[in-house]
Amino acid sequence: MGLRVEEDRLPRGMNGYYCDALGLIVLHDKLNARQRLCTLQHELIHAHYHDIGCGSVIGLRAELRARRETALMLISPVEYQLAEATYDGEAYSMAVELGVTMQVLKDYQTLLEQRATSMTGVRIAAPARTA
Repeated sequence: MGLRVEEDRLPRGMNGYYCDALGLIVLHDKLNARQRLCTLQHELIHAHYHDIGCGSVIGLRAELRARRETALMLISPVEYQLAEATYDGEAYSMAVELGVTMQVLKDYQTLLEQRATSMTGVRIAAPARTA
C-alpha cells in the first residue's frame, strides 16, 4: 500500500491513527503485541478506504466500518467457537486465546448478535458473565 508505519507517544486513549495525506500510520509506542496487531489492522482498513477522519457522520461510519472489518479479519469463526467453548464464554480469556483486544472481541460478538437478529428477527443477548 506504500504506507509508512511509525511508533510514537500518543495521547491517553489513542492507540493509533492514519493520515491519508501523508500515507502514514502512527501506533502508540506503549502497545502490547495484541494491541499493536489490532490497532495496525484497524488503521490499515482506514488506509484501504482512504478515510480522512472521524469528526463527522461520514467519519463515524468509517470508524464503525474499520472496527467491524478488523474483527472479521482477525477472528476466525472456527477459532471463536473453540475459544467460546473452552472458556465458557469468559471474554478476557477468549480475547487472549484469539490474540485480540477486548474491544475487537466485543465488536465480533456484536456482529454475531446482529447477524442472529437479522436472520431470526429476534434479538439474542449474550448471557451476562460474572467475574
